[in-house]
Amino acid sequence: MLRIGLENFLQDSAQHIGSGTLRFGCLSNHACTDRNLIQSRILLREKLGGQLTCLFSPQHGFFAEKQDNMIESAHHNDEVTGLPLFSLYGEHRKPTPEMFARLDVLLIDLVDVGTRVYTFMSTMAYCMMAAAECGKKVIILDRPNPIGGAVEGNVLRPDCASFVGLYPIPMRHGMTLGELALMMNDTFGIGCDLEVVPVRGWQREMLARESGFPWIAPSPNMPTPETALVYPGQVIWEGTLDSEGRGTTMPFEFVGAPYWQHQPILAKLRETELPGCIFRPIAFEPTSGKHAGENCIGFQIHVTDIRTFRPWRSSLALLQAVMLLYPDKFTYKQPPYEYEFKRLPMDLILGDRQLRERLEEGVPVMELEAGWSGELDTFMALREQYLLYK
Repeated sequence: MLRIGLENFLQDSAQHIGSGTLRFGCLSNHACTDRNLIQSRILLREKLGGQLTCLFSPQHGFFAEKQDNMIESAHHNDEVTGLPLFSLYGEHRKPTPEMFARLDVLLIDLVDVGTRVYTFMSTMAYCMMAAAECGKKVIILDRPNPIGGAVEGNVLRPDCASFVGLYPIPMRHGMTLGELALMMNDTFGIGCDLEVVPVRGWQREMLARESGFPWIAPSPNMPTPETALVYPGQVIWEGTLDSEGRGTTMPFEFVGAPYWQHQPILAKLRETELPGCIFRPIAFEPTSGKHAGENCIGFQIHVTDIRTFRPWRSSLALLQAVMLLYPDKFTYKQPPYEYEFKRLPMDLILGDRQLRERLEEGVPVMELEAGWSGELDTFMALREQYLLYK
């Protein structure tokens, strides 16, 4: 039976709590529950009592109530525990020394979605940096990667590092947050006092629907595990003025814009091998966000084979088709984006400015893939050093 890090920590808490003098903080949000849907702060409060002294929340707020990027949440007191709850997506994205003065150990319990640009990973890294600077310990309560262990995409270039990608890893990295923390701490030089409480009973190729563990949306536009499957590719539409499906019931699975046309785009997509999925023609009207109230022509991505589906390749092919077919209408989103005020959001998402330029030039996606295969092999060799699960 699968047991997440939170459950294992609670079961074996004596070895972590010490003499009862350690003070604990916890970074989590509403989606971080045990198998009975009880949120981690409640379980930790029951186990730790007064040793739990403060809470932290990532982007979107504790209840994932805040939409889209750069919509901040505020500090407040948690009504359930009475503890101060510090937002790490507002005035501060890195904990301050004053915040960390309340704790000796920071527990990090977050539901990640296996994609480089998902900001929970960066928030974890900033917490680890603050811990190293303040002499505090970090314990990662690990959880499965909901989209398994497959790896895909180009490796982030240093000049594209940002809050949506701090380190040179591919878009779909196939690691858990605990494994990523080990890599960041060692290879990328954070150097904090770090411990990972691993998951038990999880195998790397196991997807969220196969785990038997309940799914709660970790952010407002991640409603299902199927959303997470397409997200490593579909997130690129955040760098455009076309709709990534926000404001619909199928964010990231829906994509389109008023100027798109089904048949020309489908014809262009046939030039690329796109296994494991079907682009089904649709029309939709977002109720909020881009093109709210407008009729968008587009597609729903249906994943037909989760083992062969390549989300990064599929969405790059769609992006390139739209770029080349509609050069006078396709438009990039301009800054700001995730607290970056100068660099083009698309470059930050793609992780490589030259990749954008080559897509614009019409270089076939399969050729682009071949070009980054060597750096992907290098990442895979690095990754192997930090894997905790088969």
